[in-house]
Amino acid sequence: MDRFRMIFQYFQSNSESVMNGICGLLALASVKMYTCFDFSCPCLPWYNMAYSLGIMFIPPIALFFCGLILNRQSLVMLEEWRRPQGRRKKDLAVIRYMCSSIVQRAMVAPVIWIVVTLLDGKCLICAFSGSVDPEKFVGFANASPVQVQQLLAKVPCKDDELMRNNTSRKAVSRYLRCWSQALGWSILLILIVAAFLTCWLRPCFNQATLLQARHWSNYIDIEQKIFEETCCEHSRLFAHTCILHFFESMQQEIKLHSFSLPREGEGDLLRGITDQDQMNKLLKMWYCEKPPLDVS
Repeated sequence: MDRFRMIFQYFQSNSESVMNGICGLLALASVKMYTCFDFSCPCLPWYNMAYSLGIMFIPPIALFFCGLILNRQSLVMLEEWRRPQGRRKKDLAVIRYMCSSIVQRAMVAPVIWIVVTLLDGKCLICAFSGSVDPEKFVGFANASPVQVQQLLAKVPCKDDELMRNNTSRKAVSRYLRCWSQALGWSILLILIVAAFLTCWLRPCFNQATLLQARHWSNYIDIEQKIFEETCCEHSRLFAHTCILHFFESMQQEIKLHSFSLPREGEGDLLRGITDQDQMNKLLKMWYCEKPPLDVS
């Protein structure tokens, strides 16, 4: 148990590095999921696009929400945004910084899924095969408009009987795959350039404001951790005291077997709290009237 407690405390004290690791694992998992996923286009007009766009965007949305849920700072940021003003003012710059940091990490896995999907090309071929101009391909010249739509919808299905002898199926597939890969590489290039410009242009702006927002964002996170640890310790002492009062007639036996009386000075953490109403009042005061950040 002590080993697990040490690991948990390490994760708590290094939440930023742990979150970066989780985002990396989600990104790798998204790539692995897509490579293991057996993409089967329905090859039916009006269904191809719905199916393909669902495969392209629904898993990224799920991965995005997983990134938000796994990020501990999401709850901390929401609590800071929703709490009453009290005696401590709320800094919107800090909340914006926390929100930006959370969203950036949560977007890693969805973006990788979309880029990998576009580079693979199957989704885009299935989604837009029916939107290709048939006049650009000689294999559809002698077909009626209805037959053309049916043939174009069956382009992703190379084993279909109608497409086995059609000479334009591979040409349409190559055409759409080129567009898909070009779009994927363009998105990747735009993201890399945006990250490069962000890193190099950030010092040109007000660096002091950024450092302040980063500092107080870390402070809010650490304050929440210490508050939870203090609540756990306080709850342990309060429960210990309540049990000893309940078994007052058996204190000598309890000392010899399981429990131990509070050490001298250990009960000071209770600060005169003797019942549940006093504890609830104290917690409400902490929530509604957080003390100002002034230790003078």
